[in-house]
Amino acid sequence: MAAERGRRRAPGLAREVHGESTQRQGADDYHVPVLVDEVADLIADEPDIVVDATLGGGGHAAAVLTARPRVRVLGVDRDPEARVVAGGRLAAFGDRVRVVAGRFGELSAILEQETAYVAGSAIGAVLFDLGVSSHQLDAPGRGFSLRADAPLDMRMDPTQGATAAEFLESVDEDTLVLLLRENGETRFARVLARAIMRSQPRTTSDLVAVVDRAVPPGARRRGPSAVRVFQALRRAVNEEGAELVDGLRQALTALRVDGALIVISYHSGEDRVVKDFLRDGVTGGCTCPPALPCVCGAVPTLRVRSLRAITAGPAEIAANPRARSARLRVGWKVAA
Repeated sequence: MAAERGRRRAPGLAREVHGESTQRQGADDYHVPVLVDEVADLIADEPDIVVDATLGGGGHAAAVLTARPRVRVLGVDRDPEARVVAGGRLAAFGDRVRVVAGRFGELSAILEQETAYVAGSAIGAVLFDLGVSSHQLDAPGRGFSLRADAPLDMRMDPTQGATAAEFLESVDEDTLVLLLRENGETRFARVLARAIMRSQPRTTSDLVAVVDRAVPPGARRRGPSAVRVFQALRRAVNEEGAELVDGLRQALTALRVDGALIVISYHSGEDRVVKDFLRDGVTGGCTCPPALPCVCGAVPTLRVRSLRAITAGPAEIAANPRARSARLRVGWKVAA
């Protein structure tokens, strides 16, 4: 591992990755990032800009800035609280880091707005750490978790857009069924959608109760339907599906040749989107039969070492169970 090669550990990150997060309250308690060493290893120590498109508490950014002293980081997050926490955590790096508000689906516009910071440097890597942060999941008032009663909000940026409760007021049953199926709830999608539309829950407890009433007890023991319902609503409220594709395309455009596109996903649907994007980049979208030479004029835009995902090891999973579902995939740009 990189730590065995003498890498300096990032400020505010020591002991965190290996399950001994006993440091001060603040950034360390906001979010425990996964696969930190693996991410840093994928980034070259060049005078580049690394875009952390999902900055969160700044854990990945701190590790990259420490391990790669020639790199600067542009950190992007839509959550105002995350930006405050990350800004404090990364302050020691001075002008090597800039934290800005935004969604990764707006990456091209953000880079254009940040021309002064980016000027003179190439974009050497773009990192996406998808899903919800530990803090967002654990903060009872945000409505992401089924473990605590709270308003049914689920917005990554609580100052913008419709809440999950408001989304349910505007969506139709067929659309909700599709959302549930896309997030793994196949058996009871129709039953759940109908019950949710009828009840119009306003709090997390309301929604859990609807699921409990709609799904037979035996089926509840076999599968976490409530988890899948919460996940489906969160992704819909934050437009995570469409934004992911837009963000990947904009990141690829922004990267220099040999720049790294790094994505950590936690949901099979997201991981499939990332894997398909990388595969299309490797083939250039070639439509020719696999056994024949390409004659369709496809031009590859990415190379990969393997389409197999990088996953967390047993020690990290033991320290941080949320790392179990993490899948890291990476591709390097090969054409301008």
